[in-house]
Amino acid sequence: MRLDERDIQILSVLTQDGRITKAALADKIGLSPTPCWERLRKLEKAGLIEGYGARINLRKLAPHVTVFVSVEITDHTAASFRAFEAAMQRYDEVVACWALGGGFDYLLQIVTRDIEAYQQLIDEMLDARIGLSRYFTYIVTKPVKGVGRPPFEVLLQP
Repeated sequence: MRLDERDIQILSVLTQDGRITKAALADKIGLSPTPCWERLRKLEKAGLIEGYGARINLRKLAPHVTVFVSVEITDHTAASFRAFEAAMQRYDEVVACWALGGGFDYLLQIVTRDIEAYQQLIDEMLDARIGLSRYFTYIVTKPVKGVGRPPFEVLLQP
């Protein structure tokens, strides 16, 4: 799908305000509502917009700890990678999981009530024999910059 400036504007506005009304979105990017809505549906249908959601301030919700964990799995067969990735889907505390190239196989982002709950989760994973061989824990002490607006201008430069 080829994107033009209006499509990029729609994506940019939505990353900042996913609850914006269609009329306000159209006004913000300088289109009438119908063409704006058609573009939005086209972006959704193409899979560029995966969904809409709220960013929750966990600090105001409940005490918690965020931990990044670099993981090595036991063996590097396709079946082992598939099994580990399937297992990650079963743990609600694993809020993100990325496959990596380089020194480690995966990077996990885990959110739990406290360090004790984190350690219980890791023990459960080890007992489940999902292929977790070695792991290194990195505790987040404070958020500095979260997931924000992607750098559309940089990514789309020729």
